[in-house]
Amino acid sequence: MRWIQPDDLLPQVLRRHAADRPDSVFLRHVDGTVQTYQQTYEASLQWANALHRMGVRRGDTVLNMLPNSFETYHAWVGLAWLGAIEVPLNSAYQGRLLRYTVQTSAARVMLVPQLLLPRLAEIADEVPTLETVIVPDGAPGLPANLPQRVIGPSEFFDAVTTDDPAGIIEPQPWDIACVIWTSGTTGPSKGVRLPWAELYRFNEVVTGTAGTGAVHYHFMPPFHIGGKLIVYATASQGDSIVLREVFSSSNFWPDVREYGCTHVNIQGPMVQMLLNAPPAPDDADNPLRTMGCAPLPPDLAEFRRRFAIESTNTYYGQTEIGLPFVSTVSDPPNLASCGRLRDGYQARIVDEHDYPVPDGQVGELIVRTDHPWTMNAGYLGMPNETADAWRNGWFHTGDAFRVDPDGNYYFVDRFKDALRRRGENISSFEVESQVCEHPDVLETAAIAVPSELGEDDVMVLVVRVAESSLDGPELSGWLTERMPKFMRPRYIEFVDALPKTDATLRTQKAELRARGVTAATWDRDAADPVDHATT
Repeated sequence: MRWIQPDDLLPQVLRRHAADRPDSVFLRHVDGTVQTYQQTYEASLQWANALHRMGVRRGDTVLNMLPNSFETYHAWVGLAWLGAIEVPLNSAYQGRLLRYTVQTSAARVMLVPQLLLPRLAEIADEVPTLETVIVPDGAPGLPANLPQRVIGPSEFFDAVTTDDPAGIIEPQPWDIACVIWTSGTTGPSKGVRLPWAELYRFNEVVTGTAGTGAVHYHFMPPFHIGGKLIVYATASQGDSIVLREVFSSSNFWPDVREYGCTHVNIQGPMVQMLLNAPPAPDDADNPLRTMGCAPLPPDLAEFRRRFAIESTNTYYGQTEIGLPFVSTVSDPPNLASCGRLRDGYQARIVDEHDYPVPDGQVGELIVRTDHPWTMNAGYLGMPNETADAWRNGWFHTGDAFRVDPDGNYYFVDRFKDALRRRGENISSFEVESQVCEHPDVLETAAIAVPSELGEDDVMVLVVRVAESSLDGPELSGWLTERMPKFMRPRYIEFVDALPKTDATLRTQKAELRARGVTAATWDRDAADPVDHATT
């Protein structure tokens, strides 16, 4: 076994490339901006110095709500040089979910683009630990109505050098690289503490798929593990990235062709969107040759044929456990399998007492690793949840799995109450909490229903208060002002009561999922095709 060393970690890799290949392009934005390895490394030091001047020190958590841009990665690596911990936040967060994540982080400093300042203003009085708000793109005359100190770009960067900061440290494999929020089970979202060693094992999967000399097309959000691992993997190989802030099906192939992109990490629903476009004579005339994809879409074979993709890898993982299952997709592909177990990981499929079940039988997947610090270091501020997930020395994924005699693993269902829509993990608990804030809602249950694009769509079944006439359009409009777009229910149905268990009075969601969409269900996408086209 090769032990992960400090020189394997992203900050040190960037420093090495800045010395060995200073003029090689690392970051390229579709807006035309280009940055070399040396420029990226120096920018990370500038950010470290600026943050150090703001009082950021080793072990501090710092919130980052910046978009998918050069600056968000400069800030991340800059924090690493200080031994501080980045806590990136979904740019769609607002209201109670934004308040909850800011409170849970206990951060004193937050990075926010000017566009999102109004969202922060709505909850600014309810987050007493937050002291300083840095707006790197702020225009003169930033709003002064926040109780926090607001710092614009001129004050933040004024006279800041690219010398090694006074508080510089050498990140170690066991240091926490970032905190990524993931869905709750029967509770709110959890902040997963990821060591640098876990990110290293993540990035190995991308480098193993893309090979050397790749040009990576990158549109994954920086608040997801996908955004982190692509940047890390590209730097590991000394390759280059072409960055677009968000996925765009209409810009995908023009970007790939213009910038010579050879590799992409992409999600199954996105593949399906690209396939939905009318065929063109030059579909196969593009430089893209390799891709990592999960979950696999039903028409993967057609996508690979139509666009001349030479190699595809698929995988299964979670923010908490990395990517323990990876395989090269066969032709024809085994769409049901999520791969074979990687070296360095151990997996079991167990019953409710953690006893293994026979091959072919469904149980819960639990995982551990041979190498220290290559899985999560627990949940931020949640010791009880951490202990429960790590019971008996194994991490409990909450996912139902089976394995065949040949060692192929198959995801069957979610034991946990989470949904996944367009690549976003969604806590049903949080959806239900926000729906129940409506004064005419007595009770609700959020469930996943299959989407025609793959993964899930969100459905809520709602019990109204007595004599209420609340309907789907009214409730949907009310939620639009309070809920991130990716969480908003597509389907709403009003029912007289929710099915409950006799002993514990818990909602029987399995029964609701089996029932699914009915003639009485209101469909937001059918009611508003324009809104549907932008989600």
